[in-house]
Amino acid sequence: MAIDYREWRDGDDLALLEIWGDPDTAQARQFRGALAPSSNGTNGTPWRRCIVAEDVVDGVGIPVAAGVVYEASLHPERLWAYVEVARDHRRTGIGATLLTMLRREAADAPSGVSRLRAKVEPGTAGAAFAEAFGLKPIQRSRLVVVEPGALKLPVFPDKDYGGRPVSGENAGSDVVMDLATGSVELTDVVGRYYTSVHAWDSPGVLSVGQVQKLFLDELTGAHGAIVLRAQPESAFGAGVAPGKKGRIRAFAVSYAAPADPDAAPHMDNQGTEPSGREAPTDVFVGHEPSLPADDAAEAVRDILALIAYQHPVMLELDDSMAALRAAVEPLLESGKARLAAAETLVVSD
Repeated sequence: MAIDYREWRDGDDLALLEIWGDPDTAQARQFRGALAPSSNGTNGTPWRRCIVAEDVVDGVGIPVAAGVVYEASLHPERLWAYVEVARDHRRTGIGATLLTMLRREAADAPSGVSRLRAKVEPGTAGAAFAEAFGLKPIQRSRLVVVEPGALKLPVFPDKDYGGRPVSGENAGSDVVMDLATGSVELTDVVGRYYTSVHAWDSPGVLSVGQVQKLFLDELTGAHGAIVLRAQPESAFGAGVAPGKKGRIRAFAVSYAAPADPDAAPHMDNQGTEPSGREAPTDVFVGHEPSLPADDAAEAVRDILALIAYQHPVMLELDDSMAALRAAVEPLLESGKARLAAAETLVVSD
């Protein structure tokens, strides 16, 4: 077997798909889209180096593997890397050679960043390959479905400022509110929360426009948000309406189901799960990052109880999301929540 290595060329994607077949994991499906011609980072395209391995038979090269390394505008402190080798060519050193070549290319990245990161699924060939070459887990992410009624509704004081308790489903509009996804107040807390729970791989300084584009724009599918506010206080004592709203303690942004069924493999293309259960709504849940840990956990638990009161919701749970873990992990243990897909590990050198 003679293997040649060269830069990516147009048409390699189709040739490799014929050899590779369907992706082994969701990560493979995602990162195959990053395989593209090399770029020096001009004209709005990220710096990228993409290499193809060909098995040369009778003078004809057949693409059997590829690897890519590229810069990211979001989380710029590491480069993304991906290597895939045809099943019948694995364990022959091709993947190791590609990774070595990518690391050599990364040393010349214009940003000066050379550390690599990748996403793998535990127990797979990709995870074993990453471990063998010194890429260690820096974060675990799980996609979790919370079943309806999994959490007891919270109790809030009545909005007549007399302090009478009212169940969460009838909570005063001064505590639980719908908020436009274009709200500057919402954008601010969403951006700061995302930054705080990604300290392990900093996204850098996010502008209002970036936060909107990433999480709250119509193109992301965002179509609604509710917030849980701190109880407003009056400067004139009990029984007198406060002059302004309490600050946001927690938020939940909901997203429309993707039109592409491949983007949600746990659902069929009618928007229901194969089991016949109601398809969950995709949500992004977070909190004001300056809250004390106990207050943050309570706020997240309360807003999750509200949004999952009658319908299932699906959310991404990273190990760095301490408040959300405090609410969700007991539900996983009790069977009131379940994993919607295999865990994902972000690994880095």
